[in-house]
Amino acid sequence: MGPWNNPNLPKNQGTVNGVYRFPRTPAIPTSKTLTGMGSIGFLVDGVSIYNTADGFSYSYANSKDASPNAGIGPGDGIWNRDAWPNEKVSFDNAQNHPQPSGQYHAHVTAFGARYLLGDNVLYNETTKEYLENISTTVFKHSPIIGWINDGLPLYGPYGYSDPNDASSPVRRMVSGYIFRDGTRGTANLNSTGRKSLPLWAQQAQNKTTLTDSQWGPNVSTTYELGHFSEDYDYLGDLGFTQGVSSTVNGYTALFDLNKYNARWCKTPEFPTGTWAYFTTITSSGAPWYPYNVGRWYYGSPTGGASTTTAESNLVQYYKGSTSTAETWSSAPVTVSGSTVTLSWNAVEGGTYQVSTSTDLSSSTWTPLSGNANLTENIGTKTDTVNTSTTPKKFYKLTRTGMATYDNVGY
Repeated sequence: MGPWNNPNLPKNQGTVNGVYRFPRTPAIPTSKTLTGMGSIGFLVDGVSIYNTADGFSYSYANSKDASPNAGIGPGDGIWNRDAWPNEKVSFDNAQNHPQPSGQYHAHVTAFGARYLLGDNVLYNETTKEYLENISTTVFKHSPIIGWINDGLPLYGPYGYSDPNDASSPVRRMVSGYIFRDGTRGTANLNSTGRKSLPLWAQQAQNKTTLTDSQWGPNVSTTYELGHFSEDYDYLGDLGFTQGVSSTVNGYTALFDLNKYNARWCKTPEFPTGTWAYFTTITSSGAPWYPYNVGRWYYGSPTGGASTTTAESNLVQYYKGSTSTAETWSSAPVTVSGSTVTLSWNAVEGGTYQVSTSTDLSSSTWTPLSGNANLTENIGTKTDTVNTSTTPKKFYKLTRTGMATYDNVGY
């Protein structure tokens, strides 16, 4: 994790009541709901999932993008900035970053979570970098890397080539979105300029045509294709069929995911089938639109932070975040025969010295092993006591140092 340009370091994930709910039986409505800003789900490691946008758009009146420091508001809301090309300078090697209030989140494929779950990701211990393993030709089905507010699972990039056959080969799932560069019948924004919206964006914004004052900037080195979400066309809107190789006006295309970035398929966790999202990447391993979830949820997004004041029947199995202060464990001292065991909650990276005394006099504290340089950073230490010769003994725990933090940049 880190470092980031954003000075607001990541804060603990979670909600006011510490509970985030997902529907166990997803509903698939006919009318879809647009994804909003903030969390649209969570990775299984507790990191928030955000949609594709960075919250700003092009301002025609100002002839430039709105941005955090531009002072012109959020923009027109027509040509919306894609977070990946516009904010990736602030992404860490795990492909995440914190927003201004500090919530750590993922817009695109989450390398760190995928690596921990055993997906097709490599990690370099020296450079602290993750890399898609594009050299392999044999894949296993991606694990569930997160859950979306509509209750559907989010998988990594790899699934069964035949959605109805779990014995079919596993391959990279192909996004249904392509650049509007004239290929496969798309409008060529390089020559026409940004004067029209793709069909999916027309539906999302309820705009069929654009007036002169709603045009976006011409494609350039400053505003390359992909700078805005509206720079992509969905192949299904151009007449191509999801899941099969289809030909339209002489162009052929094969893509796996619908415009919500989902498909119905069998998976290792759902052998009879489920609707599921897949994170999308290119053949070279780079993130590709719409990354995790399209502009709309496919299911009904009834999940979210709990609003009840008290939750019942909940068991906390694990609480994330790093300890910032030492505390004794719930049973700091246990005795078994002549063996005394001390247990404490250590600060990550801390080293400790356990000393003993028979009379609590500050001048007689002795390191437990007789070695003044002894350090313990595992949170436990044992001592053997002859109770017939030592009727009482006192223990003191001292933090003697802290590990240096990783300073390898991105």
